[in-house]
Amino acid sequence: MTGRMLAFMLASLTLIAIPGPNMIFIVTRSATHGLRAGIASAFGVETGTLLQLTLVGAGLATLVAASPLAFAIIKYAGVGYLAYIGFRALHSARKGAAAVEAAPARQRRRLFLDGVLVSALNPKVALFFLAFLPQFVRSEGELPAFGAVFIALGLAADIASCFAANAIGRWLRVRSGGSRVVGSIYLGLGLFTAVSA
Repeated sequence: MTGRMLAFMLASLTLIAIPGPNMIFIVTRSATHGLRAGIASAFGVETGTLLQLTLVGAGLATLVAASPLAFAIIKYAGVGYLAYIGFRALHSARKGAAAVEAAPARQRRRLFLDGVLVSALNPKVALFFLAFLPQFVRSEGELPAFGAVFIALGLAADIASCFAANAIGRWLRVRSGGSRVVGSIYLGLGLFTAVSA
């Protein structure tokens, strides 16, 4: 198992490094709301990943993959939520630079829940696990260990992204267009998700 685990870790790090909705969510939250908000978002995203892994373990992800209707429902629920986050950011832009100051504790809880939903409402995450994990996992009993390693690596990469994005946070927070940029990113991401196969 050790050799397979090392190969799995290397493959996971390669895949985690590819930007996607989760990373974009974490980076934009860190840049516009500060490091703590970014870390809260990262924990939310990885909680959503844990939910996806739980679905894979329970066999529900296979049902979603086999049902175009179920896949479409989850996909467009995710698109709708990305659009909602985008419009919320655009609305906050009207309040000026104060809208993107460091997030208070209550707002960090909201960002955590946003992260959970952004990740959990992405059916492609479950499909990715269905295609990726069988290459390394030989039995259902190994799934928790491999899943925990993937989430730990993902969280480490997420937190590193938080620090990197926070480094430019001061620059974004003094520009009135910061929230507009973030809102536009999420609307564009939602559109891309909607039209993707």
